[in-house]
Amino acid sequence: MKSIGRFTVVDLKLEEPPYELNEELKLLRTNLLFCGTDKRVILITSAFSGEGKSTVTLDLCQTLAELGKNVILIDADLRRSVLKDNVEGAPQGTGLSYYLSGQCDVDQIICRTTTENLSVVFSGAVPPNPTELLANPRMKELIDLCRLEYDYVIIDCPPVGLVVDASVIAPVCDGSLILIESGEVKYRLAQEVVTKLKLTGCPILGVVLNKVGHKRNGRYYGKYYGKYYGKKYKNYYTKY
Repeated sequence: MKSIGRFTVVDLKLEEPPYELNEELKLLRTNLLFCGTDKRVILITSAFSGEGKSTVTLDLCQTLAELGKNVILIDADLRRSVLKDNVEGAPQGTGLSYYLSGQCDVDQIICRTTTENLSVVFSGAVPPNPTELLANPRMKELIDLCRLEYDYVIIDCPPVGLVVDASVIAPVCDGSLILIESGEVKYRLAQEVVTKLKLTGCPILGVVLNKVGHKRNGRYYGKYYGKYYGKKYKNYYTKY
């Protein structure tokens, strides 16, 4: 980790995904681009824990950046961040929770990365009042500022099936993506997630079906993601 001016530069250590997975990510990117130029602030959530949301979000940001889009990823999981816990050199004493509570300025929480065109705002320390902080007007101010500087603002939110945090942020976003783990989330529960987001007025751009079984469609994509997310999401959100 190093600093340039007041901006911190971090190495996300992103690995090149297998060809099949990379093609699926490009397809997701293309579908997002075709949603229109007015859909630039995108919230990504899931039904429950362990569905692979945060890593898919990071991979999507990388593919957008590779296309030349100026992208910022905001880690809005103030409860238990997957991104912060899996990146060596994540800055200490700063982040989204510090900004929302008025302890630092915007330029102190934006981290440039070694991936060209990709910046990140880490979640920061775990606060005692995450929902209230996300409802703070400073969250909208941050998003409005990012609109002026970036082509895409991607917000990684906690599972909407567990906590209301995503619903709090959704009204100031242009659209949302729901990630669902194949074969694990029942139809009724998935519909409840859709209903919660619809009530916020935030358009649902689509659903990403993750961890599709290898035997179901004969593709390596599902098998790879099943292994890729397994360790990272073990026991995620078990205390909430």
